[in-house]
Amino acid sequence: MAEENGQAGEGPAVAGESKPKLTIDIVSDTMCPWCFVGKKNLEKAMALSKDKYDFEVIWRPFQLNPDAAKEGKNKRNYYRQKFGEAKTKMIIERMTQVFDSLGYVYNMDGLVGNSLDSHRLLEFAKEQDKQNEVCEELFLNSFVRAKYNGDMDNLVEAAETAGITGAREFLEDPDAGLSQVRDDLRTYARGVTGVPHFIINGQVELSGAQPPTALLEAFEDALSAVA
Repeated sequence: MAEENGQAGEGPAVAGESKPKLTIDIVSDTMCPWCFVGKKNLEKAMALSKDKYDFEVIWRPFQLNPDAAKEGKNKRNYYRQKFGEAKTKMIIERMTQVFDSLGYVYNMDGLVGNSLDSHRLLEFAKEQDKQNEVCEELFLNSFVRAKYNGDMDNLVEAAETAGITGAREFLEDPDAGLSQVRDDLRTYARGVTGVPHFIINGQVELSGAQPPTALLEAFEDALSAVA
């Protein structure tokens, strides 16, 4: 998605003066709660420097569990099987605290499964300049509303809420957007071991749900790298 937000930095730009542009590729999975946290931290950093930079934000696919079944499975049971009861309890407590600090109620109900169709939808949303809006709806589905993003109706509803048209027809074709998603997985996800993973102007990379201050420093570093 293209966004022209900026971040406060060293004072507002002079009227008519062009601001440097930062292109931010975010390698992310819609089933990862930390990617939602990273999105919110990025938005804070962008708001803080909106008078200093112009932005283009592009969401790139990553699959934490590419072999997961499309029909999905109970999220709590999946976490218990993968992490054990004690660690699952710790994860839920931690995410509940983090989401509360962002103004959301973390919801562990619902299903978790293959995220490929949600990435195909984000590829389609890019064509309509609505990627960020659709991504927001998908994250809210996963972690607040307990709506499974592997379900066609939930994906279409997310698209329509974000202002996307033609999503159902697109998603009903299993090959639509697939080659683009696979290309991005090869190009952007290769070598990435943790998400969200931010690539700023193709120069500066950092992983994890970084705080706004770290992102602001990365903005400066990205510009310095090409100065």
